[in-house]
Formats: sequence, C-alpha cells, structure tokens
Amino acid sequence: MSDQHKFVLASGSPRRLSLLGQIGIEPDSLLPADVDETPLRAEHPRSLARRLSRLKAEKVAAELKESAELGKAYILSADTVVAVGRRILPKAEILDDATACLRLLSGRSHRVYTGLCLITPAGKLRQDLIETRVRFKRLSREELESYLASGEWRGKAGGYAIQGLAGSFVIKLVGSYTNVVGLPLYETLNLLQGEGFPVYANWQASGH
Repeated sequence: MSDQHKFVLASGSPRRLSLLGQIGIEPDSLLPADVDETPLRAEHPRSLARRLSRLKAEKVAAELKESAELGKAYILSADTVVAVGRRILPKAEILDDATACLRLLSGRSHRVYTGLCLITPAGKLRQDLIETRVRFKRLSREELESYLASGEWRGKAGGYAIQGLAGSFVIKLVGSYTNVVGLPLYETLNLLQGEGFPVYANWQASGH
C-alpha cells in the first residue's frame, strides 16, 4: 500500500478493529487517543459523540504530524454514546454503574449515537453522526443478576454489549446494528470511499 493509503484507527477497541476487518480493512496502526470523555454541562448526547470523535482524531493527527511513516495516513476515530432521553449513560467500569444502567434500560427504549471523524492525508476533516434506537425487554431479576455476573458489561457504554448475551434483551432495533456494536459500517465505508481510500482493494485480493 502506498504512503497516501496508510490507515490509522484512533481507537484501541477490539470491537472496532473486528468490524473494520469485516469490511476488509486492516489498520497500519492502532493509536487510542487519551481524551477527557466527561460531558460538558447540559451537553446533548449527540453533541458529545461528535465532539469526542473529533477530539480523538485531532489528537492522533497532532501526534503523527512528524511521523515519516504515518504522517500522511487516513485517521479514523469513533465515539459511541448511549442515552435515555438527554441522560448520558456511563461506560460501566464498576458493578454499581452496570446495575444502574441496566435497570434504567429495562423495558424501555434508548438511543445509541456514534460520532465518526476522518482526517485525510491532506488534512481534510470529515464527520458523521449515526443514531440507532434500541428497545430492551423488561429484565427479570434473574436475567439482570446473571448478566451482571457474566462481566460482559465491563467498559461498555450503557453497561451492555449487544453482540454478546445482551443481544437477547433487544426487542426492537431501528437503524444500524453495527453502530450499537461501536462502528457503523455503512457510514464508515462511505466516509472512507468518499475521500479516496481504496476500500475495495482488499476485497479483490482476499476473495471477499
């Protein structure tokens, strides 16, 4: 691959890496951006997802500016936010967080927003925001306790991973499923292709 087609994922998420692999894209580098993800006062979930994805991409771009190998790479970042109304749910790191999130989500609808940000080799910045609506069944005490015991919630926005056990809680989903996993593939591919990244090159080579 020529220099102008180097690709950096500004994330350490195994889910995002796996999703990119699904569409035949293997990043040249994974560079998680360490940014403060605290919402601003009265910040809307949509605005938070857009702001953080841009912050992450810009931070990695600044770090790579002088890099001989990756200074002219495509840089893609994403940030996923789970919300009930305007209430932003945390990335659950402790059991109490996960319990509170799942009790809130039980029997009701919520929205998952992912902000995408792409910085091209020429320094052009493109953004997109994707929204998916998800409705959970009412969780029984046994379901809640069993899911919490599984540990799958750890580090996940809203305290669940749809691609795991919690997929069985979803009654209805309107929008992109891969958005809820962490990277909306249709929009990601469109963003990359629109800026000249050879998305389909690997499909032909690998027989996808």
